[in-house]
Amino acid sequence: MELAQGTQGKRYLMYISQNYSYAILRPLQQQIRTHGGEVKWFLEGSEVNPDFLAADEHRLHSIDEIKAWNPHATFAPANILPTFFPGKKVAVFHGFDAGKLNSRGKNDHFTIRGCFDLYCTQGPNTTGPFAQQAKEMGFFRVRETGWTMLDPLFSDIANNPYKSEADTRPTLLICSTFSKRLSLAPQLIEQVKQLRDSGKYRILVQFHPKMATEIVDQYKAMQDDTLTFIETDNVIPLLQAADVMLCDTSSILLMFLLLRRPVVTFNNQAPGPHILNVTEASEVEAAIDHALTQPVALMQEIEAFCQQLHPYQDGLSSQRVLAATNDLIESDGKELKRKPLNIIRQFKMRKKLGYWRF
Repeated sequence: MELAQGTQGKRYLMYISQNYSYAILRPLQQQIRTHGGEVKWFLEGSEVNPDFLAADEHRLHSIDEIKAWNPHATFAPANILPTFFPGKKVAVFHGFDAGKLNSRGKNDHFTIRGCFDLYCTQGPNTTGPFAQQAKEMGFFRVRETGWTMLDPLFSDIANNPYKSEADTRPTLLICSTFSKRLSLAPQLIEQVKQLRDSGKYRILVQFHPKMATEIVDQYKAMQDDTLTFIETDNVIPLLQAADVMLCDTSSILLMFLLLRRPVVTFNNQAPGPHILNVTEASEVEAAIDHALTQPVALMQEIEAFCQQLHPYQDGLSSQRVLAATNDLIESDGKELKRKPLNIIRQFKMRKKLGYWRF
């Protein structure tokens, strides 16, 4: 049976507030269009760049336009979404659970904020916690689909701009989250210079878009024929180009592991046998060199971890998300309880969006 059956004639809204969300939702957009559905985009806030919209991607500029268009469903790679939007609200996640803890020592990845009708989870280790909460709360569905952003990960990209046939050195990709408390970027500036100056690696650097400007500028100043700083709305070609990653607690490391390639982390908050974690700057280079040998025990741990994180390598996660969404639309989620009002949160959303009509 066609996974995306029932898409014909339906309207789907893509709700984004960060540039990286384009790459999360475009594989889903492709499936919707292929199966006869219509897609439009709503860009919330100042941190998403409208210039990244393609010529054939259509934007709605206001809540009134959204209500007039009346989407059947809205997809959001975010933690919250206005409940006053028409149609079903579907969470597709902006990353994996990387074990980050908030200031209260809690993992926000599994927090239910009463905004969504459907959570499309990435693999067994996230499906379980969400499914348990769905059973307890009763106002949303959970379906394990895999992650839309990864559909292209399992296909070779022709003419990948980050690969080099001429440079045979191993490619090191350095990524970091923006949180001062968790980020390796400010702590490893001197070590990265040493890695560059060693000449052993071809180095690509890519940071979270919220990284402090002064840190970004320091890394941009390091650029030469060995180290390149990259700003992009699509990290998949970068991941495919690298042999090893140096990271901290950013969830991007989990995407890289799914390519069955090793990751070295610096002060990772959730270290495990599937990564090589170091706690001293002086240990970084040796750990990278060890990772490049792809030790058998480490690679076995990576494989076991990936089976729990995201077992799908068929590139069909977007089709599964679309099928789960269409099923929710067709059934109207009649078994679900009414979502909590969340008056304070929705007031804040209305204030943020400048919308007060009811």
